[in-house]
Amino acid sequence: MKTEVCETVAMPMTMLAMTQKKAVPTKKARRILYADDMPELRDMVRITLARDGHAVACAADGLLALEKITTEPEAFDVVITDHQMPNMNGLELVTRLRALPFAGKILLFSSGLSNELCEAYHKLKVDYILHKPVFPHELRQALAKL
Repeated sequence: MKTEVCETVAMPMTMLAMTQKKAVPTKKARRILYADDMPELRDMVRITLARDGHAVACAADGLLALEKITTEPEAFDVVITDHQMPNMNGLELVTRLRALPFAGKILLFSSGLSNELCEAYHKLKVDYILHKPVFPHELRQALAKL
């Protein structure tokens, strides 16, 4: 029996739809690392957040993201990660980040998380969970709440 905590209605997501909304002036530009194995999503997030004045670096999986953070733990204010990725998933990445001197905020983008996974992320004190598909205004709202 599969129980999901945070179901959302899936809607088609295109690069055009994701980037058409007007950029929102941000109070504080953030240095963001985004880990996701989908290049299209990495591009969408990078473009959207750069328009808002944020500096965005991307990693194709959790292991590459961890290497970037380990090399420069103070280089990023926020890490955004997917859960399902090759080499190191989001839960493993967050677990490792919590063991480092990383003082930034952590957001999770994912779909289909079980109750157990949601609970595990909450125990690791993930700052915000967004469920795919994520639209720019939702991402902007989450960053504003941090």
